[in-house]
Amino acid sequence: MSLRFQAIHNLSKDAGQDISDMPTKITAIFGENVFILKTARKFLSEEAYKSLSASIKEAKKIDRSIASQVASGIRSWAESKGVTHFTHWFQPLTGTTAEKHDSFFTLKSDGSPLEEFDGAALIQQEPDASSFPSGGLRATFEARGYTAWDPSSPPFIMETGDGRTLCIPTIFVSYTGESLDYKAPLLKALEALNKSAVDVCNYFDRNVTRVTPTLGWEQEYFVIDEGLANARPDIVLTGRTVYGAAPAKGQQLEDHYFGSIPERVYAFMRDFETESYKLGIPLRTRHNEVAPSQYECAPIFEDVNIAVDHNTLLMDVMDRVARRHNLRVLLHEKPFAGINGNGKHNNWSMATDTGVNLLAPGKTPKTNLMFLTFFVNTIKAVHDYSDVLRAAIASAGNDHRLGANEAPPAIISVFIGEYLNNVLNDIETRVGDKFDEQDEAILKLDLHRSIPELLLDNTDRNRTSPFAFTGNKFEFRAVGSTANCANAMIALNTIMAETLKQFKKDVDALIEKGEKKEIAIMHTIQKYIVESKKVLFEGDGYSEEWHHEAERRGLPNVRTTPLALDAMISDKAKHLFENNKVYTHSELEARHEIELEKYIKKVQIEARVMGDLAINHIIPSAIEYQNLLLQNIRGLKEAGLPESSYAGQIAIINKISKHLQQVYTKVNELVEHRKIANNIEDTRTKAITYCSDVKEKFFDEIRYHADKLETLVNDNNWTLPKYRELLFLR
Repeated sequence: MSLRFQAIHNLSKDAGQDISDMPTKITAIFGENVFILKTARKFLSEEAYKSLSASIKEAKKIDRSIASQVASGIRSWAESKGVTHFTHWFQPLTGTTAEKHDSFFTLKSDGSPLEEFDGAALIQQEPDASSFPSGGLRATFEARGYTAWDPSSPPFIMETGDGRTLCIPTIFVSYTGESLDYKAPLLKALEALNKSAVDVCNYFDRNVTRVTPTLGWEQEYFVIDEGLANARPDIVLTGRTVYGAAPAKGQQLEDHYFGSIPERVYAFMRDFETESYKLGIPLRTRHNEVAPSQYECAPIFEDVNIAVDHNTLLMDVMDRVARRHNLRVLLHEKPFAGINGNGKHNNWSMATDTGVNLLAPGKTPKTNLMFLTFFVNTIKAVHDYSDVLRAAIASAGNDHRLGANEAPPAIISVFIGEYLNNVLNDIETRVGDKFDEQDEAILKLDLHRSIPELLLDNTDRNRTSPFAFTGNKFEFRAVGSTANCANAMIALNTIMAETLKQFKKDVDALIEKGEKKEIAIMHTIQKYIVESKKVLFEGDGYSEEWHHEAERRGLPNVRTTPLALDAMISDKAKHLFENNKVYTHSELEARHEIELEKYIKKVQIEARVMGDLAINHIIPSAIEYQNLLLQNIRGLKEAGLPESSYAGQIAIINKISKHLQQVYTKVNELVEHRKIANNIEDTRTKAITYCSDVKEKFFDEIRYHADKLETLVNDNNWTLPKYRELLFLR
């Protein structure tokens, strides 16, 4: 029996994971494995607590002598929960997390055993930097790298089976100080935005001393049976199916979206949510997504750096918990052809320390000058640096998804809704005048006097837009589901910091010329509206008309990752990131090299898997079925039946032969083109070649013929689990 049929047979025997002991109240477990300030107060001295609190809230450095007190308190807390080991948890440029575990155990000079965790161990560790991507910043023999504690993100305890490990969130830098992770530049970008935004906020409120970007991500994912997944080498090795004929039913009935969650998947959801709540991840929403076996979860908004950590943690937790339930989570942007893929919508805003959401309109947005300032500056930032944003979301997986009539196109545009479009048009032509007040639309419910009037949102949602305003935040919809949110957030917060910095210069220049502050602000807003309005688009981003219109407007449409990544090393990008002290030129060059290499390796692996499956699964299955048909024809001939009685079998054999030969020929050509690409030394040229001469030239064509064979070959002879099984059997 093939793995496929074994997996199908075992489905009925899977009792699933017992979740009967899960808590009924989230508040009873939320954050129990996190060293938050409330916990710190119980384990730290007053001096250590105040120092840690100031470091978290005001970004102040912790003295090394105080760090030892903090470390001692953290160890006491961790040991009270059965922890024996700790690790510096960081986010290298591999796209996953990394950790090296050390025990609290040590020996004194006299040989006596001792449990110890001092300030030095808390603040810094030295993992081997040579084994992580560096883009040429480090030579292989230059192994030294450092992880440094990030006090703004609280330590947590990760439970893996029966084991528990204390995790210290850290940044990761080279011996010479270059960033080798996502976290270090993210913290720099957040600080750059804070400085620029506070300066602009002070035009309106002198009490604002800090602006904190916030993030609420939405994580999409597929859940399939682990046995079926293990019977698909492409899923095991690439996270997606490189072959697979469309089933009779896909998502066309639109019956999965927001439908009833299957019991086995529901048990998995409750389990991973419980693990997440313990880690302080404030998950709020769960639901079925559009495609069969596709789901989504989303948390409450948090500070960007915490939200990034939590999303990275969540992806790890989901994978581990799914295996407990004999399931597999597929986070790839396009696991299955013909149905929707996965995205990770990044809902972004900015909040002041005085409690104001800078992207929340007032009751009459036209008179809300601070809102308009930050709203228009965001549009200007996206317009001026759309290429940087496109580069920040570029990946081999996302190339399969963007513009596939399920996700935003690769053209970066901004949706703000008809009402706000009218507001900007009005400002563009009427600066300096008194603006007429326009009340928001009100929905009056004539049911009972005690029911309040409900304000209608002044913006609709546009799921075809990569960057849409949704009432009090912007939703960056084009981020890939496997991506570390940090990459998009580094780009977005940096371009916003730069735009606000320029805004202040422009306003101050007008004030120096004698204009009143409010009029100077309005004139600058008007100027920015005129300069950036071509990036605004309210229509269907999936339509072919939009592609033509975007080209007419001069908006870039870079469809593939190797070309999109060029924006990372342009003079404009180098000035942007260096001016805001986020990346040095060498760090940008290194990241460009790393992303190109990552792209090459992923396409290379997929090409190898396609060849392996074709030669070892698809072609043998087709030949085996051909032989059965030939045996049948021989029997019919021997029985003296006329040729018309086996004409159908001959037609099927001919069709199989045609597609089989095409698969075999194209796979061999694919191998030869891959060899040519592998001999190219320049990384960019190699990536472009893999994109155009390997992926685009062969992947779809080989798949077409392989999928045709799947529809022709007898089901019993087909060894790979089919889409109908992967997507509908639970």
